[in-house]
Amino acid sequence: MQRLRKLLLPFSWLYGVVVFIRNVYYDWQIFASKRFDIPVICIGNLSVGGTGKTPMTEYIAQLLADSYKTAILSRGYKRATQGFVLADENATVRSLGDEPFQYHCKLPNVTVAVDENRRNGIEQLKTTQGIEVVLLDDGFQHRKVKASFNVLLTMYGDLYTDDLLLPAGNLRDTKSQAKRADIIVVTKCPSDLTHQQMIKTQRRLQLSPKDQLYFSTIEYHSKVIGHKDDRELSDLKSMPFTLVTGIAKPAPLLNYLNAQGLNFKHLEYSDHHNFTPKEIAELKAHELILTTEKDFTRLSEHLDHLYYLPIRVRILNDENQFNNAILKAASS
Repeated sequence: MQRLRKLLLPFSWLYGVVVFIRNVYYDWQIFASKRFDIPVICIGNLSVGGTGKTPMTEYIAQLLADSYKTAILSRGYKRATQGFVLADENATVRSLGDEPFQYHCKLPNVTVAVDENRRNGIEQLKTTQGIEVVLLDDGFQHRKVKASFNVLLTMYGDLYTDDLLLPAGNLRDTKSQAKRADIIVVTKCPSDLTHQQMIKTQRRLQLSPKDQLYFSTIEYHSKVIGHKDDRELSDLKSMPFTLVTGIAKPAPLLNYLNAQGLNFKHLEYSDHHNFTPKEIAELKAHELILTTEKDFTRLSEHLDHLYYLPIRVRILNDENQFNNAILKAASS
């Protein structure tokens, strides 16, 4: 598949020219980029997905929510609504999209909203909700808004410096745009990542020691969560199950479950997949299904025998320094 995609390189060059010109127009202020009078912290990436943006957004939101009235603003990918929608007790995965609905369910002390017009969304949150800090979910390429602080994510083992532009690769922006980041986080690292591996990654990213570079890993919960009960993940060793994923890069989850000695069948769907009635009917035939938290938001109303494995982010190096940098950005 990768070799076949390399045949698309001429189209990537054309795409790169368009993206380069667009960025130049914003850099030269030919296209307007609006800055707001409240902190706007952008959490994004250069690739099309799979960098662990959702758990990192949750981490930062939880860090800020005790001190600031915090909101997460997303465009609400694949939602059935349009315009500005504020999450409330009537919110559904269809009205918000899967990731914003997950934020809404998981972070009760954080305001969640969606709007494809990010400028309007920030203005609405500021004026109608009194929000003090906005987290712009997946907004690194949305240059109509000038974020006050940019957190750029790239996945360990799949760094943006090793990738190509769409469609030959997975980059939706040029590598040079990493210069706009205030912080770069290498995500989904092995939990036992060594200092030497960090230095090697820093060099591959062509960063200097003065650049703010952090490394994070995904920690998995010891229990899987269902509608009516929770189970120890280790209990699944005695019961074969089906793993259903609709995320960009399920490999880290597969590796983790295999390392636990679990026996499962994997059904892989595309990122943000909307399950059809036929697919739901087929899934109902499986005795036990484990899925991701994001997929659980789309499947839970249809399946009773469904569980998800919670995850969270842990910063591997200089966690206090990372937290202080985020808190400082929120106070500016």
